[in-house]
Amino acid sequence: MSRIGKAPITLPAKVEVAISAQEISVKGPMGTLKQAASKLVMVKKDGDKLVFEAADGSKQANAMSGTLRALVANMVQGADKGFEKKLTLVGVGYKAQAQGSKLNLALGFSHPVVHDMPEGVKCETPIPTEIVIKGADKQKVGQVAAEIRAYKPPEPYKGKGVRYSDEKVVIKETKKK
Repeated sequence: MSRIGKAPITLPAKVEVAISAQEISVKGPMGTLKQAASKLVMVKKDGDKLVFEAADGSKQANAMSGTLRALVANMVQGADKGFEKKLTLVGVGYKAQAQGSKLNLALGFSHPVVHDMPEGVKCETPIPTEIVIKGADKQKVGQVAAEIRAYKPPEPYKGKGVRYSDEKVVIKETKKK
């Protein structure tokens, strides 16, 4: 059986889990998240723990038990504390400004770039060259961060562009005469 699927999930005090045949719902201070349940995995609530077991001995059920356990663990963490990604703008004149559910970016183009935030994802700009994306859904937070980074990925010669705060950009050496 999957080693990840064997590990139970401990539920924090503020998080409630509802298990039905079609979906698993997690409710917490940061919001409510839902995940479709698989017929290959049996999910049981045992006190303050969630236990995942493969319904049969097949290889696919074994793999799915680990996958579903990881997804539900992320939902529990997201509903309790949430997730956040930090982006940094590197370049002269590059700046960002959060206005409600929109993010205005000046990235050296002839026009400003406006990115609309999806439902459940918030954006903050503590300083003009830093963007903090927060939300309960790990997949949505990561996807929004990737979309913003895609407007101007870091280039390899000067390192200008939008990058994750922990990203290391390898600078290439310029051409010699």
